[in-house]
Parts: sequence; C-alpha cells; structure tokens
Amino acid sequence: MADKAEQILAGLGGADNIVEIEPCITRLRCEVEDSGLVDEKLLKAAGAHGVMRSGSVVQVVVGPEADTIASDIEDLL
Repeated sequence: MADKAEQILAGLGGADNIVEIEPCITRLRCEVEDSGLVDEKLLKAAGAHGVMRSGSVVQVVVGPEADTIASDIEDLL
C-alpha cells in the first residue's frame, strides 16, 4: 500500500505541494499549493478511480482504502 501512497503523492505534485490531506469515505480530499502540478494520468495509473478538481482542492477517488492511503501519505509528508 505504501507504493500506492507514494505514487498518489507524486501524482499530487509531491509532498511540498500538499497543504492538507484527509480521507473521506472513498476519497482523498487534498488541498494543494499548485493544482497545475497534479498529474491525473499518474493518479489513475496508481489506481485512482477518478479525480475531481475545484481550485486548489483535489479529490482522488481510491475506494475503501482511503483511510489507509491517507495515513501512508501522512507518514511520507
């Protein structure tokens, strides 16, 4: 699971781009510094089912393992 977390973190533009990340049932709700650094293709290659953007907020749909992935990403930050 940590590999998936690393890939998702990379897809979100890296640790320096994360303002906040929290799990929300089947999604990772992330606030990023620069939404231009978000790579949707990389996120989908990491297993994301979908990506929704609204300004600096990015939601990555990952399924029921959202809590675990969010925890793994927090460990990487």
